[in-house]
Amino acid sequence: MNLMFCLRRAKQFHGAKVASITADGPITWNELYQRAHRAAAFLYDLGIRKGDRIAVWMLNSHEYLELYYATMIAGIIIVPLNTRWNESDVAFTLVDSDSVAVVVDDRFAPMVAGVPRPQYVIYAGKGACPEGMISYGHSNTPYTFDEPQEEDVAGLFYTSGTTGGPKGVMLTHRNLWANMRHTLQVTPNLTVWLHAAPMFHLADLGTLYVVTALGGTHAFIPSYDPEAFMQAVEQCCVSDTVLVPTMVSMLIEHPAFSKYDLSSFQNFVYGASPMPLPLLKETMAKLPHTRFRQGYGMTEASPLLTVLEHEDHFGPAVTSAGKPVLGTEVRVVDELDRDAPVGESGEVIARGPNIMKGYWKRPEITAEVLRGGWLHTGDIGRFDENGFLYILDRKKDMIKPGGENVYTPEVESMIAAHPAVLEVAVIGVADPKWGEAIRAVVACRNGTKLSEQDLMEWCRGRMTHFKCPSSIVFVESLPKGGTGKVQKGVLRERYGAT
Repeated sequence: MNLMFCLRRAKQFHGAKVASITADGPITWNELYQRAHRAAAFLYDLGIRKGDRIAVWMLNSHEYLELYYATMIAGIIIVPLNTRWNESDVAFTLVDSDSVAVVVDDRFAPMVAGVPRPQYVIYAGKGACPEGMISYGHSNTPYTFDEPQEEDVAGLFYTSGTTGGPKGVMLTHRNLWANMRHTLQVTPNLTVWLHAAPMFHLADLGTLYVVTALGGTHAFIPSYDPEAFMQAVEQCCVSDTVLVPTMVSMLIEHPAFSKYDLSSFQNFVYGASPMPLPLLKETMAKLPHTRFRQGYGMTEASPLLTVLEHEDHFGPAVTSAGKPVLGTEVRVVDELDRDAPVGESGEVIARGPNIMKGYWKRPEITAEVLRGGWLHTGDIGRFDENGFLYILDRKKDMIKPGGENVYTPEVESMIAAHPAVLEVAVIGVADPKWGEAIRAVVACRNGTKLSEQDLMEWCRGRMTHFKCPSSIVFVESLPKGGTGKVQKGVLRERYGAT
């Protein structure tokens, strides 16, 4: 089975329904099916063929959706680019992926001059096509395209991954098809999906094929803005979306939150980074009609591994990542890949049809990460007696003051409970006495004041002493990547010196 099933099914059973809401009006599934095939023909007219790579450097849009399907139809490998990368990261990815073309919108067209230029630069913006670029379009040339095979690579998704430097994760039709089936188990009734998280990221893409297979409707905001999000929910009657915790915080803290009608918002998936418990409780209280689910996974898993169901948000498992979805196997192991006893921590590993083919041009790292047929995630976790998986930390983020293991999400969640704290991240810094010490980087809510001494005393009254930060840095906001995840590497560079 391949991803063409999703598009064919949408056309066959939901052809007259709205597939996509655009600024120019709605597009039906019958129309999208034809547009995607004609876009594939347009790429073929340029001489781009099966197995070639096309990079996409765009904000969220209907055209992005169309390109996911056009490349799939033509057998071309899509290479979505992180919209928050600097030009050096984009340049590296264009060269590493050997992309023969890059598709840009109005936001990124001016930046093409600063990166290595592929053979084709395709403009998919709303204005006049810039000189030297080719206007994105649709061709009527009657090509016959080969049916994709399960092991054909559908996309290269660049990530820092589980070990060293940026790498292209090769996801096949089989991988993404399996993830679609896994996701269907927990989101079986999507109506209108809002692409609010960036479409280059698997957090959003993981559900794109589900929406299509169910004949749902795609709605878009170019990039995340809390008020634009609320406007879209109200205007498009959005039923489902995925956000990362920092986006959630921006949403419920927005002064216009109560102004908009969010009653259509039925299902809310969050993930990509830990959700502090105080933030989760506040969000659930402000959206009482919405069902909440947490998804845990990673790009290398296409991305879903575990899900915490809505019903489990009201008991002790609320701080867990849920249970493995049917179709994946997840274990917690020691350094020799032996199963850790229930309640004991170790590395989370997984296998299943959703696990990546490997890293593009990185056979040695692929062999290491997929050793023994299991994806070694680099996450530290534990299972409880009821089968719930708790993600404790990334291996590289865990701090060891005086030899004690301190998991940063636990400390961050506690500090986030302070009423003056808007967001927080914890890093380790060298310490001559303890080897390593805990430093908290904190952004306060508008109109509040908080001293280092006050916050440290507040922590000492609520946490074991060795888990408390020994220093605190106050900032206006935390640096974030394209999905809104806090960039701890940047924090270490800026604030990691003793």
